[in-house]
Amino acid sequence: MDDRNPHNPILMVDDEKSWLNTLRGALKILADITHVDACTDSRCVPDLLKAHDYSLVLLDLTMPHLSGEELLDHINENHPEIPVIVVSGANQVSTAVNCIKKGAQDFFLKTDDLERIVNSIKKSLRERELRIEHTKLAENFSKLSHSPHPAFEHIKTQSSAMFRIFSYLEAIALSREPVLIQGESGTGKDLIAQALHHLCCPDAPFIAVNVAGLDDMLFSDALFGHVKGAFTGAEQTRKGMIEEAAGGILFLDEIGDLSQASQVKLLRLLQSGEYYPLGSDSPMQCKARIVAATNQNLEENESKGTFRRDLLFRLKTHRITLPALRNRKEDVPLLVDFFVLEAARSLGKKPPAVPSDLLALLRSYHFPGNHRELRAMIYDAVSLHQGGELSTARFHEAIQNEQELVSVRNLGDQSSPVPEFLFPEKLPTIKEMNELLVNEALRRTNGNQSQAAKSLGISQQALNKRIKKTVQ
Repeated sequence: MDDRNPHNPILMVDDEKSWLNTLRGALKILADITHVDACTDSRCVPDLLKAHDYSLVLLDLTMPHLSGEELLDHINENHPEIPVIVVSGANQVSTAVNCIKKGAQDFFLKTDDLERIVNSIKKSLRERELRIEHTKLAENFSKLSHSPHPAFEHIKTQSSAMFRIFSYLEAIALSREPVLIQGESGTGKDLIAQALHHLCCPDAPFIAVNVAGLDDMLFSDALFGHVKGAFTGAEQTRKGMIEEAAGGILFLDEIGDLSQASQVKLLRLLQSGEYYPLGSDSPMQCKARIVAATNQNLEENESKGTFRRDLLFRLKTHRITLPALRNRKEDVPLLVDFFVLEAARSLGKKPPAVPSDLLALLRSYHFPGNHRELRAMIYDAVSLHQGGELSTARFHEAIQNEQELVSVRNLGDQSSPVPEFLFPEKLPTIKEMNELLVNEALRRTNGNQSQAAKSLGISQQALNKRIKKTVQ
């Protein structure tokens, strides 16, 4: 089913077939909604409501057998979760007021503008969808145990923050509204987008495009496509990514780098659901769900005038903010084991054992590059591994290089705060910290115990005792 349709059908009830055909056509043309059931005999409605889950009921009032008001009472009593819109030929204010009091979402005359009626239908569908999402989200959050959906099997975590994100994704899976995924580089925003795709439309396309560096022309051509002769070199018609992603997800990465001109075009797409291939005068309907990702603070960009406020609010109907690895240190051992196994398989080696002092070292590191940085460290170390436990030398070197880069960046910047030592969520033991300090001091002094002791603020004899305890 395409993404413009409600998940469950709309039920239209009217004894006039011509009016049902007119309204069905308006829903198709104005909203691209075709998931509709029609009923001309009001007596059948109670059984239909029992047999099917309907998203909305469009109800006439004046019908033989069961009147619209009787059906409205029945729906409110037995199916209160289904919104009802009354479309009647009776132009009476008292009738309209009475229907609203009985629980109708809206009231229209058959002589009213069809676009107004269709817009009300779309609004009611959206409100019902949000209520369902919020209910499902609350249910997921109330679960005491975590049993992640198979969609998350490639995301290695035991973090409660990540489990909350999984629950949120399950709650919004059936929504067709845009999703904004925010987080630092390397936190796995693409994995979250793919998990959402697995949840909501696993058999439909997942099309990803990095919009950073695309000028307005390239952006328009990539997303909207073009017709033959649209510009010099357009020798044949080419589908855009929106069309290729129909029924699935279009993933726009690095959305914070989108140019102002392209932001306007994306806003129009999200507002109307329509777009024009380059060189074409015929609009096309967007049938893909838009998921955007960025490592930037779009609120700050909006305040600086580099990102449109209206586009920001359209994109963040559903918003996910991924925690940095330094804020979920409980995942470090899990990720280390996973990446070591992955690297060993990739390199055709036997997976090496991971020493405890390596885990202590990694738990104390702030990981500016998050999971991507940890993965690169492990692949580098495993590629050099010859046997025994995995050496910590390459990790120490990588961490020192990063710390030196930070020092260079902050050189001369008196306003830069001195970075505090970041402890992992699970604190290392005193013994582990002693080992780390001794090993690091010896590494920095190339094994010179006198200089190492001086840097640690202890005597050389005290350092020797600590070295012996480490060896034992």
